[in-house]
Amino acid sequence: MATFSLGKHPHVELCDLLKLEGWSESGAQAKIFIADGQVTVDGVVETRKRCKILAGQTVSFDGQSITVVA
Repeated sequence: MATFSLGKHPHVELCDLLKLEGWSESGAQAKIFIADGQVTVDGVVETRKRCKILAGQTVSFDGQSITVVA
């Protein structure tokens, strides 16, 4: 499973994570995917576009998963 490092940041917003990972072409597209219920956080559908993703959480979309690390 892939990982995403927060670096010195305390969190990353869900829509930004999809864009940074290349899972969406734009922030607007990422927000549509999230609103449509296509994204899960720790196995639960997440529809909050700006949900703060913290270290230790796993985000899944379109058959891909990534774990966020500090």
